Amino acid sequence: MKRILALIVAVLMLATVFVGCGNGGNKETASSSADNDPFHGEDNITLKVWAPNEAVETFQAQCEDFIALYPDKKISIEVVAQGEADAATNLLNDPDAAADVFGFACNNLNKLYNAGVITPVYDEFKDDVTKRNSEESINAATLDNTLLAYPETGDNGYYLVYDKSVVSDEDAKTLEGILAACRKAGKKFVMDAGNGFYSCMFTFTGGMELAGLNEEGTQQFNDYNEDEVVASMQAFSKLFHEYKDIFESADVSKVSSGMAEDPRTVAAGIDGSWNAKVVSEVLGDDYGAAKLPTINIGGKDTQIISMHGYKLIGVNYKTKYPETSQLLANYLSDEKCQLERAEERSWGPSNLAAVESDVVKNNIATSAILEQAKHSVAQVGIADTFWDPMKTLGNKVYKPEESSETAALKELLAKTVANIKDE
Repeated sequence: MKRILALIVAVLMLATVFVGCGNGGNKETASSSADNDPFHGEDNITLKVWAPNEAVETFQAQCEDFIALYPDKKISIEVVAQGEADAATNLLNDPDAAADVFGFACNNLNKLYNAGVITPVYDEFKDDVTKRNSEESINAATLDNTLLAYPETGDNGYYLVYDKSVVSDEDAKTLEGILAACRKAGKKFVMDAGNGFYSCMFTFTGGMELAGLNEEGTQQFNDYNEDEVVASMQAFSKLFHEYKDIFESADVSKVSSGMAEDPRTVAAGIDGSWNAKVVSEVLGDDYGAAKLPTINIGGKDTQIISMHGYKLIGVNYKTKYPETSQLLANYLSDEKCQLERAEERSWGPSNLAAVESDVVKNNIATSAILEQAKHSVAQVGIADTFWDPMKTLGNKVYKPEESSETAALKELLAKTVANIKDE
């Protein structure tokens, strides 16, 4: 009987140890480990990291720097191209084959959290991560009072880019001025009006704002004025109809590719931070960048309101090396790495110290995006049902064959909101 009791006690103690070493949830025991090993026993480590195609080399170099910090550990890290917009979907499809550490857009945090495929930031890193990053980026990485990911950038938004040999700095202040300058030169203005990330500006500029999700996960909006939102949609629609020979709705990559042609076919466009380095190299001395312009609504020049989000770094709950993955995610999101990406890729930091650096302040694209962030709606608390209806709204606003009459646009707005709320 004594042997049986002893065996039961031993099994229970062993089970307790295994529970304490699980991958899910915040890990409180790590920081109190007596061995002071940040890897907590992990070695012979092989990790996969997802990063956007244009930044793979930068991330690979940063991972090599991370490895060099720990010469006594055997670590291998492969950085694989994977855009942040699709990272969440691919992780959900096959978490076992997905990266251990991955970058993603903050609007995907809900689905990752609800599916239980992301490991929260370990307690040993939480205080430092919170102190070193902007409050807005921390809020974007938090759900149910739990910090789920490491802020990576504070610039997941878009800005105006223009060819200064065609569009002057004065022209760039208003959408009307930009389109007139483009027509005069016989060149295009490009934006992706059929993408909800961009077309939301048609309604946001009129005062519509996101107000999070209710308990059922249904998208909520502020108490906006319907007439003012419709007036904003109408102003955009009429301009697009008037300048249908100049305006082109296309993927944002068309901005840089059109500017790279000889002769240039695109003189201005709305582009994202991730393409800033490419565009600046293409235009050279003709490179112009600014916050989004104003648009005339009912005789008043009104600042265009955009969507602004954050990019985050997450840890896959299926990783075989949770300690190392958390350590690496913390490293890749710190001031040093954010500054390197700001310098090499023109990515805008979320790190408070990095934002104040000369590297950021002297970069006109980063400065323009961060300035536009002051005139934006945060890309957080967004239902998956938001994107397709807003895409449809954008397509109907810009297409020349669609009506820009008030009644038609009012009906379009009502249908869009109903479809987003899945009513």
